[in-house]
Amino acid sequence: MTAQPMRIAVLGGTGAEGSGLALRLAAAGHHVAIGSRDAQKAAAAAAELMGKLGGKTIDGADNKRAAATAEIVILTVPYAAEKATVEDVREELQGKILIDATAPLVPPRVSRVQLPQGGSAVAAIQDMLGKSVRVVSAFQNVSARHLKELDHAIDCDVLVCGDDSAACDVAIGLIADIGLRGIYAGPIANSAAAEALTSLLIAINRRYKVPAAGLRITGLPEAKS
Repeated sequence: MTAQPMRIAVLGGTGAEGSGLALRLAAAGHHVAIGSRDAQKAAAAAAELMGKLGGKTIDGADNKRAAATAEIVILTVPYAAEKATVEDVREELQGKILIDATAPLVPPRVSRVQLPQGGSAVAAIQDMLGKSVRVVSAFQNVSARHLKELDHAIDCDVLVCGDDSAACDVAIGLIADIGLRGIYAGPIANSAAAEALTSLLIAINRRYKVPAAGLRITGLPEAKS
């Protein structure tokens, strides 16, 4: 777990995944800002989440402002908006950790693996930003279904990939803060496997008529970084 509260921006925080992560991080004591292209939409989403928190605060702002005030930025936008969103906040990301939850889903065939040229959507973002931003891949395989239910235990491990081990450790600490187990799964190039698994999980959900299939890594007595 993290030693002290952190300032975290969740870009795409008005969506199901982003708002759920924002809620759980704020409930864990972190200072959270929801980012959106529309500042008013972000503020409305933040106000809705605060009703579930009993006095803890979530702010809402446009993406640039949210990223500028954060130590850690979490990206939860759809794949089609990933590169444009990162490019828009490139300056605000400098020197920070970006946790990218993007899975390259291409509608309408989202249950079919469709990795981009080069293999990994998140690795492409690390290449685009360079070493001045430490990019970590995480949360691709966590269903948004129960994230906003704070008393609901999420039955899923979180695969964490990145080239900077310290940045991965920070992500694993935040994952523990929200009640999940983060597991280091190798360098950023390995994110391709986690991204592909999202489509597999969607296919499993459809085949077995369940809402939130997840992954468990067996053989580990506890999470290892």
